[in-house]
Amino acid sequence: MSLHEKEASDEKRDIESTTYGSYSTRWSRRLLTWGIEGRGTIPVQPEDRTDTQYFKNFFLWFSFNCNILSFSAGSLGLLTTWGPKLGLRQMIQARYSFGYFGVIVPCIFNLIGMCGFCILNCILGGQTLASVAGGHLSWRYACAINSQRGLIAIQCRYRHHLSHIAVSFCGIKVLSWYERVSWVPVVIVFVVALGVGGKHISNVPAAEPATAAAILSFASTIAGFVITYSGLSSDFTIYFRPDTPSMRLFLYSYLGFLLPIVTLQCLGAAVTASAALVPEWEAGYAGGNVGGLLEAMLHPAKGFGKFLTVLMSLSVAGNIAPTFYSFSLNVQVFIPILYLVPRYVFSIIATAVVLPIAIVGAHKFYDTLVNFLGLIGYWASAFVAVILVEHFVFRRNDPSAYDIRSWNKPRELPWGIAALAASIGCFGLVVPCMEQTWFVGPIGKTTGDIGFEVAFFLAGLLYYPLRKLEIKYQGRL
Repeated sequence: MSLHEKEASDEKRDIESTTYGSYSTRWSRRLLTWGIEGRGTIPVQPEDRTDTQYFKNFFLWFSFNCNILSFSAGSLGLLTTWGPKLGLRQMIQARYSFGYFGVIVPCIFNLIGMCGFCILNCILGGQTLASVAGGHLSWRYACAINSQRGLIAIQCRYRHHLSHIAVSFCGIKVLSWYERVSWVPVVIVFVVALGVGGKHISNVPAAEPATAAAILSFASTIAGFVITYSGLSSDFTIYFRPDTPSMRLFLYSYLGFLLPIVTLQCLGAAVTASAALVPEWEAGYAGGNVGGLLEAMLHPAKGFGKFLTVLMSLSVAGNIAPTFYSFSLNVQVFIPILYLVPRYVFSIIATAVVLPIAIVGAHKFYDTLVNFLGLIGYWASAFVAVILVEHFVFRRNDPSAYDIRSWNKPRELPWGIAALAASIGCFGLVVPCMEQTWFVGPIGKTTGDIGFEVAFFLAGLLYYPLRKLEIKYQGRL
């Protein structure tokens, strides 16, 4: 058997092992017959990339961001277009710049960010659900309901009910279907809320003109909310045909981000600004309770309003489910040997991590978590810069420049020194440009927070000469 045939045989064995489970049990095979995806980080071969329903990517990102978190918060479409061309998950793509072991560093930050946002979603959904119960349902149980809905079960007080095999557990087919419809009740809730409470929004008092520093700081908040998706952008597009029109897929992804984020964050800002003028809204929003504010808006609709508030509390599943899906893939990058374990196993682990932290964090460190996640966004800015420079400058936007057979071979991938050095080195200037709750740098104090912009441009500038040196000494891409 030639070396090439042996590599093909090994890869086929790995795929079969991952697809059917490390031990080809009757249970794992049965899961496959139910349509559950077992594939994790193993690349998808061109002949297996057959999906042409590109519009699914729009609904995925639309539902991802059409929820109460976007309402409370007040470049990524490009990365999604690489999935069909390469058949690689996002963090596996990153190995071609950060190296086999070096990519573990951004992977850790990605895992922290995904867990953090899932926890925030659970807390916000818990707030909303608890507000409907008029104080008779603890945030803790409400958080459990929202976290478990995102994965495997619904829990309320002392009863446990196994409702259905979770969306993230099942894989990309079920996930795509669910994201196609999960946004509908959310939009209905917001439309009804505007119908019964919109008259109060029109009386928002005029705000002071925003300064340049304030605008830049707000932009950093939005960037911190959105740019962390960069670590999972192509995870959902690897089954599309290799000849997928890049512009079409880009537009679906871009609009999936733009429409819900801009609309809901503007609505959230307007409603929050109006809360002080409406006593009932102000009471509901006490202590920053976004769920209570929504419940107060819908209160004129009486019982129907409570029903809609419950729907809104469960809207976070549209964000949690795909996040758990990518979480399971990132675990296999973080601990590479686990790529042989079926992907769905790690969806269960994700809930085991998120649920207890969300229950505890609902009252103890919500504000701290919000501030911390603002910091996580800086790494994503540097990460995107490195990935883009590698793809467009060194690999000249050519999918054939990636040797897909090397995806799990450390010696055939870049060392990753250049990528790590550029990503870490840029923080020498990023830190002085920060403006966060717990730290304001000397530059950020004057300009507002420009850390995200600096991280992006400086990481890209540093990566180019460092990567040239790495290629010179390594002797190849």
